[in-house]
Amino acid sequence: MADKSDTTPPDDAREVVDLREALEERYLSYALSTITQRALPDARDGLKPVHRRILHGMRLLRLDPDGAYKKSAKIVGDVMGSFHPHGDQSIYDALVRLAQDFSMRYPLADGQGNFGNIDGDGAAAMRYTETRMTDVALRLLEGITEDAVDFKPNYDGSTEEPIVLPANFPNLLANGSQGIAVGMATSVPPHNVAELCDAALHLIMHPEATSTALTQFVPGPDFPTGGLIVDDHASIANAYETGRGSFRVRARWVREDKGRGVYQIVVTEIPYGVQKSRLVEKIAELLLAKKLPLLKDIRDESADDIRLVIEPRAGTVDPAILMEQLFKLSELEQRIPLNMNLLDKGVVPKVMSLKEALVAWLEHRKDVLLRRTAHRLAEIARRLEVLDGYIIAYLNLDEVIRIIREEDDAKASLMATFSLSDNQAEAILNMRLRSLRKLEEIELRQEHKQLSEEKGHLEALLASDKKQWGEITKQIGELKKAYPKFLKDGVTKHPKWCRRTDFATPNEVNLDDVATAMIEREPITVILSEKGWIRAIKGHTADIDDKGFKTGDRLKLFVHAQTTDKLLLLTTGGKVFTLAGDRLPGGRSQGEPVRLMADIEESQEVIDIFVYRPGKKRLVASRKGDGFLVAEDELVANTRKGKQVLNVGDGEEAKLIVPAEGDMVAVVGENRKLLVFPLAQVVEMTRGKGVRLQRYKDGGLSDLKVFSKDTGLTWSDSSGRSFTRTVTELTEWLGDRATAGRQVPSGFPRNNRFVG
Repeated sequence: MADKSDTTPPDDAREVVDLREALEERYLSYALSTITQRALPDARDGLKPVHRRILHGMRLLRLDPDGAYKKSAKIVGDVMGSFHPHGDQSIYDALVRLAQDFSMRYPLADGQGNFGNIDGDGAAAMRYTETRMTDVALRLLEGITEDAVDFKPNYDGSTEEPIVLPANFPNLLANGSQGIAVGMATSVPPHNVAELCDAALHLIMHPEATSTALTQFVPGPDFPTGGLIVDDHASIANAYETGRGSFRVRARWVREDKGRGVYQIVVTEIPYGVQKSRLVEKIAELLLAKKLPLLKDIRDESADDIRLVIEPRAGTVDPAILMEQLFKLSELEQRIPLNMNLLDKGVVPKVMSLKEALVAWLEHRKDVLLRRTAHRLAEIARRLEVLDGYIIAYLNLDEVIRIIREEDDAKASLMATFSLSDNQAEAILNMRLRSLRKLEEIELRQEHKQLSEEKGHLEALLASDKKQWGEITKQIGELKKAYPKFLKDGVTKHPKWCRRTDFATPNEVNLDDVATAMIEREPITVILSEKGWIRAIKGHTADIDDKGFKTGDRLKLFVHAQTTDKLLLLTTGGKVFTLAGDRLPGGRSQGEPVRLMADIEESQEVIDIFVYRPGKKRLVASRKGDGFLVAEDELVANTRKGKQVLNVGDGEEAKLIVPAEGDMVAVVGENRKLLVFPLAQVVEMTRGKGVRLQRYKDGGLSDLKVFSKDTGLTWSDSSGRSFTRTVTELTEWLGDRATAGRQVPSGFPRNNRFVG
């Protein structure tokens, strides 16, 4: 006997469903629901369903700007019970944001109580706060009772809610919107409404205008927290043209002098969406981690306005470099994305340009105008019908009274006697006795005349596209007047509605200077061994302990530097490699092979290491005696592969690279012949073989030196004694480049080097 609890249907009643098709269908339904009902705003009113329902619920509660506040819990409860059954916290979070003046450029809710702050603190519970609508919210709802928009049944069919609001305010672009859907997202920054009105008016007059042309009216976003946009006009125009891009926004700062060469930096505005407290914490963490060597301290002195005080390490610190460092590492600079992925007519997701977004709003305004006009015409028609009946009643007052008193069916008799409609007869029967006076007839005829004139005007409006756009132009003009960017003189900015976010050109600061400033400056001695191991010990010292090298290895080169310096290495192959002083292994170890830090070929060896000095020049030469002048700026390599500077052939190699500080060159060969000639005879190049410096029959170049004619040529022997010969004393060795020279003077070091 079968188990009665088994509810499995028989095989012939089961339906076979393709799992892939079922998942695709259900996931598509979920994705569309998320896109249209939660994440993406409508291009017409710039609202998502939850915000639209909140405003509609507040309208039903009659929370006008000049009325009393109501508890937020009351608003949330009504909205959740009637329109948005998705949890009270999500509704309250949306309501709170509508009231935050640091989140909304033009708040839609007027909050009373704790609605959070820019530090990131949350709002008080909904039972403690009160809310009402703002003037902007009223403008969004203007005409909603005049058949301006369509309504749809709410979630349970007990009432209706608007599909879209009439939106006598460009809310989408004015307040912006953000949302993440399934497979797509939207991010629209806020803008200045006066600028949007100017762009809309221009678009009405010039429908062919492009988004790029509209940027003369809308130069960029206008964030409620102010800040500075440091993008160029071309990138901003491209973002508005394509509907995708970003805006680079920086904090606004000023330098405050405290006297005696001491100053501090005060940040008065921070980028949009940044929590001030988290910003200060982040900078403090970087300071403790010693990633901000130029910064001494940061403190928050904010009250109602923002005031972050930044103290530099010393009065000699360049404030521009310090701020560039902070912009690079902290949220004092933000990239605000632009992704105008919107619901076109509330149905189809579409990435719109600035022009398309404005056109969507203007077309919606036109549709609202037509619907409100038709609604008003219908009201006028009904009223004129009633007025015509009243006038007939006054002209035949005695007969009307007789019919009402004597006839059993007064309504039918009135309709038959005076050819009245049902509405007219009903209105006459409901007329009060106090209205039966001569003055009332005059007032009725005056009202009839006024309504007839209004009817003619509205019919003409419906028949003329030009008049319709003229009416919309008038409405936009009134909106701009209500939210002016300037005061009446046209010069002084309006204190509340003026543009808060300005445009600026970033300071021309060398990025290398910024990178260097992020390194704590300390003296180091860089040591390179014969086998190619490199390390850096703290401080400047010439006493290198042999115990610091591996067995069988010894010192080859050392140079004094700073941790902020770049070190340049010349190899026998004529390549120059760049190392950062702060990234060298510490002196406590035996170092690391330099070939791990630079791609030096096995057949090549490092022949010199020196500190990079911007703007200086070097004289590089091969063993054969060819060489040229090269700027040190041309020697810096940005990759491990280095930079080929001196071209050497087979069997040839680079020999020397010396500072070119002076106007004379002294060259000595392995044959102990010295030649002195003017530096002007040496060509300057960025790469190549160069020119012949000295001619040899046997051997090659031993050493060279650039010196000044005024100070003379100096060399030292192995005992440390120094010798100097003036140019007059060197007359015997003066010549032209590429000659052989003469035997070195007496006392010249036996190693054929200018430094013994």
